[in-house]
Amino acid sequence: MTDVALAFDLGGTELRAAMVSSAGEILSFLSVPTMAKEGPAAVLGQMEKLAAEILLRSPGMAPIGIGVGAPGPLDPLSGIVIAPPTLTGWHEVPLLALLSERLGLPAKLENDANAAAIGEWRHGAGRGATSVAFVTVSTGIGGGIVADGRILHGRRGLAGEIGHMTITSHGDRCFCGAIGCFEAVASGTALGKRATADTRPFDGSKLRALSADGDVTGRHVVEAARAGDPQALELLSVEAHWLGVGFTNLLHLYSPDIIVMGGGISNGFDLLESGIRATVEERAMSAYRSVPIVAAELGRHAGLVGAASLILHGDGGPALAPDPSRNSGAESPADLKEARHG
Repeated sequence: MTDVALAFDLGGTELRAAMVSSAGEILSFLSVPTMAKEGPAAVLGQMEKLAAEILLRSPGMAPIGIGVGAPGPLDPLSGIVIAPPTLTGWHEVPLLALLSERLGLPAKLENDANAAAIGEWRHGAGRGATSVAFVTVSTGIGGGIVADGRILHGRRGLAGEIGHMTITSHGDRCFCGAIGCFEAVASGTALGKRATADTRPFDGSKLRALSADGDVTGRHVVEAARAGDPQALELLSVEAHWLGVGFTNLLHLYSPDIIVMGGGISNGFDLLESGIRATVEERAMSAYRSVPIVAAELGRHAGLVGAASLILHGDGGPALAPDPSRNSGAESPADLKEARHG
């Protein structure tokens, strides 16, 4: 029987769990709204409950470990979540130690963007490559770098903050406080802001019609462009330029075999691709211009597949095993399963 792992994708809005096979197949899946404002204990309780329910839905399967993708900053080697802005009260939380003790299984932790990068490298658009630059373009811009067959961590696991490369000296201030961040000019949020600024409520534009005369989002721009709206197509042309600038930096910095673009804005990749490629052709040194730039394949499950790969394929750092000298009183997964059937 193939090995399976229990995977968690911990976000500030949604907590997702799955049983995942070594082939990257999602065998069972559940999600709940994250109790993000209630502190670590509440979220850990949610993770325990999801683990029990996933086991109940996966008869005959025994996970060999737990992989967790979580928002940074975090330290994947020590298993500590340092201070994620989307999770209230999480300051130097030893998530792996707590989770491993409660569920009785070895566990591994990775930045959520790195987990998605691993998922796409192992089982998605980056299959077969040795080095992959994964970029997620959504509300913000994040990503992860697989270099020579290993995820790039850097000091305390903080490498790969792609969204905070400075690519211009102008534009809106990023939430990090700087001006000119890749995220501040090329994220889905930035695209929506430009579209909102270029239109007015009740102006009869396609963009304002799609937004019900409210603020326009990046999704609205992609939808309008797909319908052939000239204003939306021009906005996507600007978006493609900035993405191309950022991707050129990644090519020069990391020399990947492939760049994989995920996130909500990747739904419009076919509309962006020619503009991205034109900018890369213009700005990249000749040796880098032939590197493929493609859309991600795993969608919203990339992080779960990557988190499971931490256990199933030995990606990331070492696993943290439960400490037999400590007994928190929590049940093991086998006990949980027994209790649910009992």
